[in-house]
Amino acid sequence: MAGKKYEAAKAKVDRSKVYNYKEAITLAKELANTKFDSSVEVSFFLNIDPRQADQNIRGAMVLPNGTGKTRKVLVITQGAKEEEAKAAGADFVGGADMLEQIKNGWLGFDIIVATPDMMGQLGRLGKLLGPKGLMPNPKTGTVTMNVAQAIEEIKKGKVTYRTDRDGNVNVMIGKCSFTDEALAENFKAIYDQMVRIRPAAVKGTYIKNCTLSTTMGPGIKVTIE
Repeated sequence: MAGKKYEAAKAKVDRSKVYNYKEAITLAKELANTKFDSSVEVSFFLNIDPRQADQNIRGAMVLPNGTGKTRKVLVITQGAKEEEAKAAGADFVGGADMLEQIKNGWLGFDIIVATPDMMGQLGRLGKLLGPKGLMPNPKTGTVTMNVAQAIEEIKKGKVTYRTDRDGNVNVMIGKCSFTDEALAENFKAIYDQMVRIRPAAVKGTYIKNCTLSTTMGPGIKVTIE
């Protein structure tokens, strides 16, 4: 059952209206009712069939103003790349030793970057890491020999996006403590990215719905116009 604060906030959103994204950001921040610095998220409902390989959207990008969230990076590599990863600011670095810790239940990280030569060993943990969204993937830039660049981008505020089975893509674009301008820049960047990667097979309306919300806050329908 929804709480009184949520219902009060929801009542302030005109359900018949589609808000300009800048208006929506201002309103969403006003309606945020958590005691902590709420996250701001955008959700896209796309006219795609995720079961088709050419419509299964997945990727990553660095938002102009980051996300406001610090992410702990684990780099799975070996040899000289270990020193490169440490120098670049990785929180944890290792090879077989780290894989053994994960196998034993350790998950004290937010994202894994791996060099291609380690994917054979890492793949054995697919059943553990896959369902948690932690398996590295070349499409998101987390399987790479350029570990320093990957770490730098993640620390700057790189976000990953992936469609679910219903065609939804959810992306965090910042915190309520961000200025309206910073959130607007981040929103525009991810919106433009969604438009840019529109699958060629999609006919008609591509973005069927776009909604902005804060943690535990009501959804606000958004337009880029």
